[in-house]
Amino acid sequence: MAVIRIGEDIKEYAAGTSFMDIAAEYQDQYENDILLVKENGKLKELFKTVNKDASLEFITAADKPGQQAYERSVILLFLKALYRSADHDKIEKAIVDFSVTHGYYIEIRGDICLDDKFVKTIKNCMEEIVRENQPIIKRTVKTDRAVEVFEQHKMVDKARLFRYRRSSQVNIYSMGGFEDYYYGYMVPSSGYLKYFDLRLYEKGLILLLPNRDCPKEVAPFVPTPKVFATLLEASRWSSCLEVETVAQLNDMIVEGKANELILVQEALQEHKLAEIATQIKNREGCKFVMLAGPSSSGKTTTSHRLSIQLKAHGLKPHPIGVDNYFVDRELTPKDANGEYDFEALDCIDLENFNRDMTALLAGETVELPVFNFEQGRREYRGDLLKLGPDDILVIEGIHALNDAMSYALPKESKFKIYVSALNQLNIDEHNRIPTTDGRLIRRMVRDARTRGSNATETIARWPSVRRGEDNNIFPYQEDADVVFNSSLIYELAVLKTYAEPLLFSVPQDSPEYMEAKRLLKFLDYFLGIGTEMIPYNSILREFIGGSCFKV
Repeated sequence: MAVIRIGEDIKEYAAGTSFMDIAAEYQDQYENDILLVKENGKLKELFKTVNKDASLEFITAADKPGQQAYERSVILLFLKALYRSADHDKIEKAIVDFSVTHGYYIEIRGDICLDDKFVKTIKNCMEEIVRENQPIIKRTVKTDRAVEVFEQHKMVDKARLFRYRRSSQVNIYSMGGFEDYYYGYMVPSSGYLKYFDLRLYEKGLILLLPNRDCPKEVAPFVPTPKVFATLLEASRWSSCLEVETVAQLNDMIVEGKANELILVQEALQEHKLAEIATQIKNREGCKFVMLAGPSSSGKTTTSHRLSIQLKAHGLKPHPIGVDNYFVDRELTPKDANGEYDFEALDCIDLENFNRDMTALLAGETVELPVFNFEQGRREYRGDLLKLGPDDILVIEGIHALNDAMSYALPKESKFKIYVSALNQLNIDEHNRIPTTDGRLIRRMVRDARTRGSNATETIARWPSVRRGEDNNIFPYQEDADVVFNSSLIYELAVLKTYAEPLLFSVPQDSPEYMEAKRLLKFLDYFLGIGTEMIPYNSILREFIGGSCFKV
């Protein structure tokens, strides 16, 4: 018998009792489905069994690891239904391409007529498999055997990925005989996967899922055409460069082609910035370039590089930091925890900002403020500015796309740019790399270098950062005139070298350890790239150091 502590309860269970059976006893105490369990702080799947005395903590769909397990499992459910609904020989490849509005955009390559009727057939099949409550079975095989299995299933990207795997074994999941590989834990059976929707969109499918705030409700699909087009373009470029997956990136590194890839990627970004500068030059009456994006998107370097392009077009750009218009510290609003909320719109002296910008637009001379962060006060140091015919302001700030911040400025005077690191690289055809993971790793590396913050602190702050983005940035992304993708297809192979020591330093007894372990497992798929060939004006230099800009 094993003594098990669950909250205040202490019970005895026979060795071999599954966590799923124990969870069933406690499910009525939880609003959302229990999907995983922590045994003595270690995350485990519910099919695992009790073998020793332990403390248990249940993980539901409202917890991040539970949500991730649910999403992976629904992808397996979708693929099982897809191959049940169509002729295997006609499907060349199904690719979980990128995330969109609480779901995934999925591309199906092959001789398939993708229409509403086919989508409905797949969805009905998914619902049928849920009702059948098919178990999701995990088995461990030798890596060489896994390569053979996935070559047989025509999952070429997975087979290539495993050739770079150091471990001699691989975990394979199956549902009703359909086998696949997933980087992370899964739920016990298809019966847990009750909440999803499927719809035709553009040239593919949208698999819609619940979010952690409402795990039993699939939110309506809200198209984001500008961001979607940018993601699709990035995906197409990855395909043209033949670097859609980590395995293909590793192949290029092994073949000595990493330097060429770096140069091509940097050239693509520079070309995009030149195109944006041309649009700004041709916008009649444009005097304000408003630039915003989520944390660690490389906004500062982007604004510098764009300014150079604007100069090349004969304009005279002037950077304006919105942070210099912060209200005095004692006037700063506070969040629900009583902490200063530096991401709230009310942090900015909107009246003063709009008065100064309106005066500049009218041709007046304005003395610009500088915010003293140590004193928490705005200061004036004789920084005078007057706009001539070719002068233009580049304004970077979290609220730059929100017209409430620049309410007094005419619409035609503003050109809005949304900057985000929209990752275009996937682990393999069914395991994507979340954009948020790339930004978190960027921030971790930068904060360690510039602020002395350790990985534990960065991971702990990340949920708060994400909440601020959800409230202040993402609602306005489609208001931008253009979307600039600051992600670099090679960057995680570079960041790996910097991030791994930071992640290994996260203590095992800290709440952030589980996330650190997940990121370490994810980075282990990559071969490393050195920094010698990375240009000094690269966005990546903002995070690893060595930039020619003051960032």
